[in-house]
Amino acid sequence: MSDTQPWPVELRVDSEKKVLKIAFDNGENFSLAAEYLRVESPSAEVQGHSPTQKQTVPGKHAVKIVSLEPVGNYAVRIRFDDGHDTGLFSWEYLRELGLEHDKRWKAYLGALRGKGLSR
Repeated sequence: MSDTQPWPVELRVDSEKKVLKIAFDNGENFSLAAEYLRVESPSAEVQGHSPTQKQTVPGKHAVKIVSLEPVGNYAVRIRFDDGHDTGLFSWEYLRELGLEHDKRWKAYLGALRGKGLSR
């Protein structure tokens, strides 16, 4: 990772296991809901193998984070209580999820509505 990329200095799951808090060395802090992380998982199951294959994942409103597992020095595997654990969340992707939260969440909610699905 280049010297210009922010580096995580803290990852913490809240006591209810519903939010991942992440702090970066540049002062950025994000609180990312488990539901948001689950539906934006970088796994092929969710993202597919191209942008046109991305899946809209319904019914994850109550999903919780079971554990975080470091993967080398570049990512974390998040295990969810619905059994999903195949996404490797790089530090860069977690930061992207924080920075683009509003845009991505709005698009997700729109996709759910458009497909007649619910959270």
